[in-house]
Amino acid sequence: MARVKYLQRSDLGEAGAPLFDRLERERKVPTANIFRVMAHSPRILDQFLSYANAIRASDISPKLREMAILTVGHCTGSEYEIAHHQSHGLKAGISPEQLKAIADFDNSPLFNEEERAVMALARESTLKVDVGDAAWNRVAAFMSESQLVELSLNIAWYNSGVRIMGLLGIELEEGYR
Repeated sequence: MARVKYLQRSDLGEAGAPLFDRLERERKVPTANIFRVMAHSPRILDQFLSYANAIRASDISPKLREMAILTVGHCTGSEYEIAHHQSHGLKAGISPEQLKAIADFDNSPLFNEEERAVMALARESTLKVDVGDAAWNRVAAFMSESQLVELSLNIAWYNSGVRIMGLLGIELEEGYR
């Protein structure tokens, strides 16, 4: 059970209507539990959504982005992140077989060198925080400096998300089980 109440539109009254309108316009309906908890702080949630949208609009391949995000989810054991991003991954071009193999990508023939490099960077950043030159250079062989910054921001952003979910005890919604 979440450590704070999952809010609904009615809990914030008329003042919260624009925020819930935005959530319904920009995110899946029904509203995900992470946003319902964060609605306790409407100003921060509004800015959180703006930053999340900017992060997702990066110039890196959506497939590589989702592989990085799913790697973060597997490394942290975040059932919530994995469940929410599997559908995004499929839409981005990750095959169902690849989805099943992400947790053990090093030992799977389903991934190319660029994909393995991205997932290795996500894993090292998630588990060790400080990334060594070897992991960085593997990815740098495939990406521009701008893309490297955007990939780093995506990895860090989704690491922050799993920590928010863990701290607040946010549960996976019924439709994702």
